[in-house]
Amino acid sequence: MFHKNIKIVIAALIVGFAGYQFVEGYIGNGIFLILLSLVFIFLYFRNEFILMAFLRMRKQDMEGTQRWLSRIKNPETALVTKQQGYYNYLHGIIYSQKNLTQAEKYFRKALKLGLNMDYDVAMAKLSLAGIAMQKRRKREATTLLQEAKKLDKNNMLTEQIKMMQQQMKRI
Repeated sequence: MFHKNIKIVIAALIVGFAGYQFVEGYIGNGIFLILLSLVFIFLYFRNEFILMAFLRMRKQDMEGTQRWLSRIKNPETALVTKQQGYYNYLHGIIYSQKNLTQAEKYFRKALKLGLNMDYDVAMAKLSLAGIAMQKRRKREATTLLQEAKKLDKNNMLTEQIKMMQQQMKRI
């Protein structure tokens, strides 16, 4: 919706006006404006289009996810580095069903830019391991699976990792 720098400027202006409201004696207005500025600060670190794309992804609506992601014009300048990572991560998930080469490119770029959650990094590495396995790169797939296993602290991906290790034994 707004460029990341505009969000910070809007938040600063709102905080400034809140200070003015405090000086004038309108404490309630000042508190409300401080809370309102927190929304813009939150949206600086969490892009609203990526949040909506994650909601669509949760409902298994890949077309809707793609639509929300396509609304981000120029992601290199409009997004913070971690947001760019999640932008590429979502594209990797979308393309993993269509084009494995594109999906691999997006997952590698997402890992390079960084992801906040260990679970997301583990999922990206697990997906890369699956792609490497389908392209008959067993050594790379094995190392990626081991890294994903280390990152999966809550054991949410253990079933997928075990299944992929069983498939690797057949290769």
